[in-house]
Amino acid sequence: MSLNQTRLPNGFRIVTEHMPGLASASVGVWVTAGGRHETPQQNGIAHFLEHMAFKGTARRSSLQIAEAIEDVGGYINAYTSREVTAYYVRVLENDVALGLDVIADILRNPVLDPKEIEVERGVILQEIGQALDTPDDVIFDWLQEKAYPDQPLGRTILGPSERVSSFSREDLQGFIADHYGPDQMILAAAGAVDHDQIVRLAEDMFGDMPAKPMYKMQTATFQGGEIRQVKALEQAHIALGFESPGYRAEDIYVAQIYASALGGGMSSRLFQEIRENRGLCYTIFAQAGAYADTGMTTIYAGTSAAQLPELAEITIDEMKRAASDMSPAEVARARAQMKAGLLMGLESPSNRAERLARLLQIWDRIPPLSETIEKIDAVTTGDVRDLAQHMAETAPAALALYGPVEQAPTLDALQARRAA
Repeated sequence: MSLNQTRLPNGFRIVTEHMPGLASASVGVWVTAGGRHETPQQNGIAHFLEHMAFKGTARRSSLQIAEAIEDVGGYINAYTSREVTAYYVRVLENDVALGLDVIADILRNPVLDPKEIEVERGVILQEIGQALDTPDDVIFDWLQEKAYPDQPLGRTILGPSERVSSFSREDLQGFIADHYGPDQMILAAAGAVDHDQIVRLAEDMFGDMPAKPMYKMQTATFQGGEIRQVKALEQAHIALGFESPGYRAEDIYVAQIYASALGGGMSSRLFQEIRENRGLCYTIFAQAGAYADTGMTTIYAGTSAAQLPELAEITIDEMKRAASDMSPAEVARARAQMKAGLLMGLESPSNRAERLARLLQIWDRIPPLSETIEKIDAVTTGDVRDLAQHMAETAPAALALYGPVEQAPTLDALQARRAA
């Protein structure tokens, strides 16, 4: 592998990794402009803008954008998260310049036609409605809102329908002017790529962009709380969230290994005890999510109304038990799963390009893979037990419930069980 980085005079960063033996490449631009960068009045605008990028530029119609990539057998897409918006293509080696040209075009020359804004507004309102009809999607938004109330990190990425219904062309242009500068952008490419070629193309396409200051995000504060939405659904859905390390914290790998051992796979404690031994649910898992300055370990399950109280109580009991008897074998298994997932993911140029962009955004450097593996291997059973004790006893918590959840325990009741 050949990893190279370049920063243009205006602050635009480029990172590439050549992967021998591949005939294709993944190329994209990651912009530090997500949900956390919105004001309350702008909630949902980063995602709206992502949609509008594909609706036509000064050089291409929306159909021509799609045809330019698909005529050569490629793939183009984008996504918005709470901390980033990404635009990327997957193309064959000879079409890398074309792919990057399309990405640059939609980023720098969007028309934002008022008629297309109205069309896409309808599409996004349908997307919001679909999310609201999907219990195991909406419950995570509610949990996020309770964990970080009245904060940018607690608001949904899609935004509320009343905000989406009011965004104007001027609103979109204003968000671009404030957040889409060269210092906020990283061009990442992996696969069959040549770094010098990518730099030359980037200089032509992005080198003239004027620099602008980085947006200062509001520091997140995990507060916690409970939301309970009763609805006549087949299943009762529960999501528990606990404050955990952000991705710059020293113990981020401890948190990820803990979540994996607790509920990351079929051999995990929650899966074995709650599904396999007791048959209380079909789906249950734990995962450690992280942001720049905070994180949340989430436990989710779907079950029947009658079994939800028992499931919730056993979940707390398993968290407490992990603090005292998490075994070296479980930690070793979680470490192996984490390393295997990382290494398997790096076989994909799309995953590799995304990793390069995110690492550069987080650290302004690309830590060697060996450094990451060393940090994973350095996590001890004692480290995991210590974090498990904090998670089980003192970490701030949030609870979201949806469906036939009238008999579900309250957050106060679960907190009392934690303290018992």
